[in-house]
Amino acid sequence: GAMSVDSITDLSDNASELLEALQLSHPHELDPRRSRGKKKPLSLNPITWQVPRIVDRCCTHLEMHGLQTVGIFRVGSSKKRVQQLREEFDRGLDVFLDEHQSVHDVAALLKEFLRDMPDSLIPRELYGAFLSTATMEGPAQLDTLQLLLFLLPPCHSDTLLRLLRFLAEVARHAESSWDPEGHEIPGNKMTVSNLATVFGPNILKKEKPGEKDAGALNFEDSAAIILVLQRLIEHHHSLFMVSPERQCDVLRRLFQTDPDVIEYLLRRK
Repeated sequence: GAMSVDSITDLSDNASELLEALQLSHPHELDPRRSRGKKKPLSLNPITWQVPRIVDRCCTHLEMHGLQTVGIFRVGSSKKRVQQLREEFDRGLDVFLDEHQSVHDVAALLKEFLRDMPDSLIPRELYGAFLSTATMEGPAQLDTLQLLLFLLPPCHSDTLLRLLRFLAEVARHAESSWDPEGHEIPGNKMTVSNLATVFGPNILKKEKPGEKDAGALNFEDSAAIILVLQRLIEHHHSLFMVSPERQCDVLRRLFQTDPDVIEYLLRRK
């Protein structure tokens, strides 16, 4: 029943390209720990949260059971169990991941899903543009990354944000810590740099799986992919937030070109 703002174009005679730039919802609606009654800035998410079930369930399972697992995403898994899980998700079964599932199997399943997507999480046509930000620094780099994120289809944008939130949480547990009683809690050793090294080639891909030279990256591209994903993990919260100034720019433009859209949004709100 729900639909994202950009799908209004399918219902209207006057298709608006600007609607694709208006994929906005309140981020606290997506956060189970949200607090009522507080005004929040808008985020770059469609009204409908479009994340594949396999990604959300894998991330949730690893957040619950794998944050203290040393070498998560680097330790080997059972190929047989991973294949079985994969087939169950592929058949559309309501797969339930609990504490009995191996953390390393679920981690491998998540990597495989991202690796084998027909179109990578960051679409191939944006590969060169994202890599070019590796040579930038400071605010210019982050501003450019944000504009590129605005170009992602809603499902890609949502899924990337879910993944980045998860990776940032894994990195937060990389170092060992101590509980109130003085017992050491081992870190998982997966820093932002390590995670970017593991996930970068699965998210930013130049070729389709199986294409000639797929996976054959030169050193410069590999280094750039790692750096770009590091920035995305480190700054994901601000990168996916639309500033009030940019919202006003979009709304002014819409008021001139598509006033019916503004009326629709106000009625919906």
